Amino acid sequence: MAAIYKRELKAYFQSFIGFLFIGATLCVIGLYFTVYNLFYGYPYMSYAVSSAVFLFFISIPILTMRILSEERKQKTDQLILTAPVSVGNIVLGKFLALLSIFLIPIVVISTYPLILTAFGSVPLAESYLAILGFFLYGMACISIGIWVSSLTESQVIAAVISFGLLFVGYIMDGICSLISSTGNWLTKVLGCLDMYNRFISMLNGTLDISAVIYFVSFTALMLFLTAQSIQKRRYSVSVKNLQFGAYSTGLIAVGIVLTVLINLFAGELPSSVKTVDVTSQKIYSITDITKDFLKELDEDITIYVLAGETSKDTTLSTTLERYTEASGHITVEYVDPAVNPRFYMQYTDSSVTTNSMIVVGEKRHKVINYSNVYATEMDYTTYATSTTGYDGEGQITSALAYVTSESMPKVYILEGHGELSLSATFTGAIEKENMEYESINLMNYDAVPEDAQCLIIHAPTSDFSEDDLDKILDFLNKGGNALVVSTWTEQELPNFNKLLEAYGLSVAEGLVIEQDQNAYYQNQTFLLPEVLYDEMTAGVYNSYYVFVPYAQGIRVPETEEGSEVTYTTLLETSDSAFARSTLENVDLYEMKEGDEAGPFAIGVRADKVVEDKNSTLVLYSSEYLFEDSANQMVSGADLLLFSGTIGNMTENEISVSVPVKSYEVSTLMISQSSIVLLALATAIILPLGLLIIGFVIWFRRRKR
Repeated sequence: MAAIYKRELKAYFQSFIGFLFIGATLCVIGLYFTVYNLFYGYPYMSYAVSSAVFLFFISIPILTMRILSEERKQKTDQLILTAPVSVGNIVLGKFLALLSIFLIPIVVISTYPLILTAFGSVPLAESYLAILGFFLYGMACISIGIWVSSLTESQVIAAVISFGLLFVGYIMDGICSLISSTGNWLTKVLGCLDMYNRFISMLNGTLDISAVIYFVSFTALMLFLTAQSIQKRRYSVSVKNLQFGAYSTGLIAVGIVLTVLINLFAGELPSSVKTVDVTSQKIYSITDITKDFLKELDEDITIYVLAGETSKDTTLSTTLERYTEASGHITVEYVDPAVNPRFYMQYTDSSVTTNSMIVVGEKRHKVINYSNVYATEMDYTTYATSTTGYDGEGQITSALAYVTSESMPKVYILEGHGELSLSATFTGAIEKENMEYESINLMNYDAVPEDAQCLIIHAPTSDFSEDDLDKILDFLNKGGNALVVSTWTEQELPNFNKLLEAYGLSVAEGLVIEQDQNAYYQNQTFLLPEVLYDEMTAGVYNSYYVFVPYAQGIRVPETEEGSEVTYTTLLETSDSAFARSTLENVDLYEMKEGDEAGPFAIGVRADKVVEDKNSTLVLYSSEYLFEDSANQMVSGADLLLFSGTIGNMTENEISVSVPVKSYEVSTLMISQSSIVLLALATAIILPLGLLIIGFVIWFRRRKR
């Protein structure tokens, strides 16, 4: 085998085809690497390698077309066939020679992620997984080319047939969809030839063991068929040849059946064994929060997914498999809307989209619309929407907690005093915490409703009436809780201030200006405060920045022994911060006479004991804290703070909240000169240099 391997490897580099293949592969990948990774700053190699797959349809047929067909045409195959070498070793030697040629560009592009680390954070595990998938896909394509080359004497016919088979394998998913949108026995058979989707499954950060087994077993089968094709020509036409042919046909059938069985076994492996999540955010895994919840689950729940086999979201289906493996009480059923379009009407009157889920428990049910499974962000400069995160686990776990809870906490959002409305992002967080919410104007009520567990007062710009203040204080004195957000306004708010004074709190006039460069972002009023640990801040403590623009300073008294009120600072400025009492000349960021020195709390928890009842008031001092634009600046950390605060102010029977798993990785910051240099090196100089070397070697050999 070693002699065959060396002979073929030498022949390819002497005939220019080897250099052409390597140069073309590096050139195409280099071009996509330049566009996606250098110009756009994407840190993922999956963009480049997935775009370069089309090259296989052209380059691999050219690379493999002569490997056996030329020798058959020139009759030189007789020398090999009569040599004391097994057919298996002949085929393996030729295959390894071609694979070695393919490995050269693979090794080169494996250095690209390391180069990118000089310009920012690069998810190396995901990048090398994409390169591994590219290699396995190419390996399987090479094995097809070798098999086809063994069937004919014509290199042209071998190249054309190889191209056709590779292209069919690429579009097989579309062919199956045309045959049946719901799937049938024919699509399952044809699906065995779908190589591209198995390659794609390795581009999203999941090491799919079944895909690896597929490519390796498929390659082995193609090499086995190649060996059988050669074996038939090793003997002259005789009775013995006919007997061997019958035996060979049976062996081929055994090989195919064995390959199918291996892949069926791999496909039936548990998802936790079959797939390995290598994403930095563990997007395809479930968190310990969910695992702990599922251990306590003792109620049977069915999750209906409104999708057919060919239209289901693969990421979502992987997540659901994790749930069924973690708990025997969960059953997942797929309902194809094309077959049963009115199924969802049993549970909701609202229209739902494909891949939406209906979680049905013994007490109640909940619909999870597919639009809530992924977090999106609008770019208001282009009005384009991009997907920024995956919330499949968060939505499913929240729904499971909802359908198994005995009762739902109720939150009321105060209105009637110029309060700011909470966006759908933040009201959605209330629902995700399995709470009901309702807006309330106290003019229409004699008191805060008895079922209220928390009252949200979000940045009022006009003062409470005496009557409204009495109703709020009465609610708090009975053990109620309040989340209060203050805002700067020129209007006097004496009754609002009395509410804060009932808990010993007050707010400094004007805005907090930060002088510590590590405690603000771009503008000295755009605060990045220190997050102090509490149950309410646990989700962001030591993990995220919280973005608090235009905050006021909160004056917090010392907690005295025996006092009925205890204070916990949640967010705090640096010691060098100060509060400017007037907004005139707010762009002058040096402390002057009349300014109040910090540090300041800008988030405080006050716990008050009233007649053996505990009442909690949480005060944040920026109207922008719980607003979408500020939340997006810190990848959802402000939302996590909001969820943690609300979740700890209500008596939720089952409180579970899994944060959105971010898709966002910071783009690479590459200078123009570095882009030009790397683009020239990867897409032009290196490929062109190899082609020139190959041409010179071929030309000199031709002149001899």
